[in-house]
Amino acid sequence: MRIIPAIDLKDGKCVRLLQGDFERTTEYSGDPASVGRQFSALDVEDLHIVDLDGARTGTQENRAIVVEIASQSGLRIQLGGGIRTREDVAGWLQNGVARCVVGSLAINQPEIVQEWAREFGPDAIVLALDVRIDHAGIPMLTTHGWTKDSSVSLWDCIDQYGDAGVRHVLCTDVARDGAMAGPNFGLYRDILARYPGLLLQASGGVRNIDDLQKLRDMNVPAAITGRALLDGTISATEVVAFRQSA
Repeated sequence: MRIIPAIDLKDGKCVRLLQGDFERTTEYSGDPASVGRQFSALDVEDLHIVDLDGARTGTQENRAIVVEIASQSGLRIQLGGGIRTREDVAGWLQNGVARCVVGSLAINQPEIVQEWAREFGPDAIVLALDVRIDHAGIPMLTTHGWTKDSSVSLWDCIDQYGDAGVRHVLCTDVARDGAMAGPNFGLYRDILARYPGLLLQASGGVRNIDDLQKLRDMNVPAAITGRALLDGTISATEVVAFRQSA
């Protein structure tokens, strides 16, 4: 299982939000590129970056920082936040980004994202599907930075992308994100049972190396962790040992 460290950018700084709430922000560094270099020293190959300002405004104000991290880290960068046009995707793929992460647009205008996957290839696009579990236990998608609930289920959305060849899906239970409450293991088990060939990225709630081990035991292909690495509840030594024990 791949461990993917995460950097969230806001106002040019590395931050974490609690459950996507911009009013509950923890600042970790005024130099995000240094955090990228720190993560590159881990035994990992990928780095997940979210431009929170871009997600909110549609204008990627942290572009220079993303390019700097991509050029210095040596990691495969996947970037989300404000990617809304074909030109955005093409531009980032030409500037050091390996995969573009698309959220609300993938739910509201799937035909556009399907075309991007066909044009740029199945490894260039990651669907970011954020869910709230409803009273019937069905994962329902949220959009616009988790501020709007949709009427589309996770299952209906993934099914739409089968013919487009999309392979990468990043799924977050928003109730778990930033809360250090543990991942929603049951949700990821259900996804893998329905879509065994999916390159699932589990996101939200990872607290420690034991959570990562449990996800690996479930055969989850990748897990994203931000706060646990930044807070030190998962150490560099543990990451190396985890990778070596694979």
